[in-house]
Amino acid sequence: MLEPLAVRPLPAPASWPAQPAVESWRISSPLSEPAAAASVSLSEYLWIIKRHRWKILTFVIATVAATLVVSSRITPVYESTATIDIDRRMPTGVLGEEAMQSGTNDADQFLATQVKLVQSDSVLRPVADRFKLLENGDASIPDDVKPADAAEAPIRLKKLKVTRPANTYLMLISYRSTDPHLAAGVSNAIAQSYIDHTYNIRYRSSASLSAFMEKQLEELKAKMEQSSAALAQFERELNVINPEEKTSILSARLLQLNTEYTNAQADRVRKEAAENSVRGGSLEAAQVSAQGEALKRMSERVDEAQVRFADVGEHYGPNHPEYRKAAAQLAEARRLLDSARQNIAQRVEVEYRQAVARERMLENTVSQTKAEFDRLNARSFEYQSLKREAEADKKLYEELVRKIKEAGINAGFQNSAIRVADPARPSVKPVFPIIPLNVALAFVFSSLLAIGVAVLTDVMDTTIRDPEQVARTLKAEVIGNLPTVKSWRGRLALVAGGENGNGHRELVLASESSTEHVRHGYEDAIRSLRNSILLADFERNLHSLLVTSASPAEGKSTVAANLALAHARQGRRTLLIDADLRRPSLHKRFQIPAAGGLASVLLEGADWRTAVAATDGVPELHILPAGAPSRRATDLIGKGLVPLLDEAVQTYDLVIVDAPPTLGFAEPLEIATIVDGVIVVARAGETERKAVSSVLASLQRLRANIVGVVLNQIQKNMADTYHYYGYYGKYYHDRDSESAD
Repeated sequence: MLEPLAVRPLPAPASWPAQPAVESWRISSPLSEPAAAASVSLSEYLWIIKRHRWKILTFVIATVAATLVVSSRITPVYESTATIDIDRRMPTGVLGEEAMQSGTNDADQFLATQVKLVQSDSVLRPVADRFKLLENGDASIPDDVKPADAAEAPIRLKKLKVTRPANTYLMLISYRSTDPHLAAGVSNAIAQSYIDHTYNIRYRSSASLSAFMEKQLEELKAKMEQSSAALAQFERELNVINPEEKTSILSARLLQLNTEYTNAQADRVRKEAAENSVRGGSLEAAQVSAQGEALKRMSERVDEAQVRFADVGEHYGPNHPEYRKAAAQLAEARRLLDSARQNIAQRVEVEYRQAVARERMLENTVSQTKAEFDRLNARSFEYQSLKREAEADKKLYEELVRKIKEAGINAGFQNSAIRVADPARPSVKPVFPIIPLNVALAFVFSSLLAIGVAVLTDVMDTTIRDPEQVARTLKAEVIGNLPTVKSWRGRLALVAGGENGNGHRELVLASESSTEHVRHGYEDAIRSLRNSILLADFERNLHSLLVTSASPAEGKSTVAANLALAHARQGRRTLLIDADLRRPSLHKRFQIPAAGGLASVLLEGADWRTAVAATDGVPELHILPAGAPSRRATDLIGKGLVPLLDEAVQTYDLVIVDAPPTLGFAEPLEIATIVDGVIVVARAGETERKAVSSVLASLQRLRANIVGVVLNQIQKNMADTYHYYGYYGKYYHDRDSESAD
């Protein structure tokens, strides 16, 4: 295993300015911070549509054309509609309760019921038999019905449609057919079959009700006669004309006797109280009796005689005649008072006895009257029961006879509550297919589908496409955009016939199918990349640069070769090192010998200067090829490149190292710690963002100076930021035309 390599800073000439801290060159790790939410603006959506406009347009035109052809070849279908008006206020009969019935607030339920009734087998079967719809295939039976039961299975019309316009009492019966006359005929036939079916339902219901009532009529008549005979027999047993009137007389008499009996009880209680008071012997009790007024007058006379006797006694003596006269008067008054008191007590007692006797007499009378009333009342209840039963039987019999007559009349009445308001007529224009509508719908839906697929495909694309996407998702800077060269199998070669001002053949990019303006456009992009790298920071110059990629076939070797070529053409000494010891390619591109090279320097300790090859076309460009592929040499590349780069930067203005892909190989990470800067090459539209993110994260952990990302093989239709590449061809073509003129 390799030991960890120490990071050695490159020695800088004295003329260089002081270098800032390494951390100032770092970019934030794409894995250390959450990726920004991918927000796609309207302009990007429009660019996606513009990018795929020819695919979208082709799909839309093909879809519209196919729709037009298919719609033109479809047999036209015609639809006819019969309108049925349902009057909920129309009575269902001419007599009885049916004639008085009015519409209820159940319009939705009623019309929904009628819609289902129109679609019933009883309505559709006569129409299907009449127009032979089963034979034509326009009618069908349920799939789960056995063939033996097909004749009894309910019929369904495939092209029948029954609807109800909202807030109306109308039903629309529509039927479709390739024959407009057949469509109108079937619609009208279904409407008439529905009306006939509703009449038959009502007629059968009325007839069934009449038959049932006629069966019950004989039994009801016998019951009525029996109840009438029982009522007459009861009246003969009571020997009264009307038991109800007799009961009323007894009730009034009993009420009067109860009142008198209550009054007698109150009078008896009052006289009993007076008798008890008088029996006590007190004068005050006698005075409150019925004869108390006379007793009171006598008591007053006694008081007056006593007062007079007292006055006489004061003036005269006991022997005086006036005195004896006054004494005699006082004694007489007292005798009369005692006699009156005894008489009052006797009269109060007599009155009390009379009140008691009267109370007892009334009590006996009330009891007798109440017993007679209860007896008659009990019989009256029985009479009332018999009478009500007889009257109910008679009334029911009469009502049943009336109902039978009304049902017979109403059964034959066919009202106009359900009527055909507008019969169906043969349609002039087909309802299907409507070619303009189909074409318009095909255009709209195909456009939406094509645009949706294009946008979805672009959104689901996880590859790197444009600088804004890299900056938003990877937090990295794109320092160069290299356009695509057609049939890219190009290599750096000495093109015959091309010479520079010194008489040497010029080293240019050659491609089997590339044109002159394509080559010039690529060279200008390389020069822009060179300036982005070398002029990005004036405080620090890069003397060594590593070019790597996430995976193979990203174009890193081509970028490294062209970048070295562009830097050398400025008259600056440039060394290009092929550090890809596994799959070296620079010696093929520059057509130099592969012997020796970096592998010999690392394995044999040879002097690297002897392995450097010069180029005839560009004298300032020197190449250090990789040499023979060797796995042993890859283990020594980290340790062996340190002194090599230390010496090379003293001789050359810029040393560019072409390293293997970073993912899966250890050499690029070791080299990244040695060089001044690292650029990562990614193929636009091919390289996954996760791969580039992993490379950047690995370089971040090693504190390598990541200069930026280079997008290779871009096309102007990849993003709206590449639109200017379309002007390269026109610009160079116009320039060549002016030169020819």
